[in-house]
Amino acid sequence: MNASSARPTTHSPGIEGYYRLHARIYDATRWSFLFGRESILRHARAAQPNPSRILEIGCGTGRNLVRLARLFPHAHLTGVDLSSAMLKVARRKTASLGDRVRLLERAYDSPVDARRGYDLVLCSYALSMFNPGFDTALAAANRDLARGGSFALADFHLSRFPVFSRWMGVNHVRLDGHLRPLLRSEFNPVIDETHAAYGGVWHYLLFVGRKKVSA
Repeated sequence: MNASSARPTTHSPGIEGYYRLHARIYDATRWSFLFGRESILRHARAAQPNPSRILEIGCGTGRNLVRLARLFPHAHLTGVDLSSAMLKVARRKTASLGDRVRLLERAYDSPVDARRGYDLVLCSYALSMFNPGFDTALAAANRDLARGGSFALADFHLSRFPVFSRWMGVNHVRLDGHLRPLLRSEFNPVIDETHAAYGGVWHYLLFVGRKKVSA
């Protein structure tokens, strides 16, 4: 993300340190439990087949930005992330895309460009780590969406095993089903699914919603 100098305001120093530690190994180690990332891209494409402007919240190492650039070859993409270490990896991954990709180092606690708006806003395994701040981020995403735009999310949902939930909490992930009700209130659902991982040790959420239009 061609990093801005904006200081983060909604995430703790612990999150920043966590991603400094994990940035280099993130993509190699997360495939085994970040389920639904390819599915949400397919759902997003079905909901918004020809977006001209795309925003990813918590773009991390740029994995999704590269895929989005392939799925939508005419779209301009903006990625937002708090971690300078993750963005360093993202810059390398997206360098060949030139000025199609803009990267911003900042907390997502306010809209990036509500005036022009985005046709598609994606959030993949980031919002469950916005604690506090998930509600502020969703409100900002709603404002960032252009009229007729779609919001797409893949993320952790809940677990019926308290020990696992506590362990995920150590890794800064909230896993108690708190996102789904707020997503339903912010957007008109198009896809609203939960799926079991590892026989139900936890469930993950796939959600696509349309921007609500005021009467």
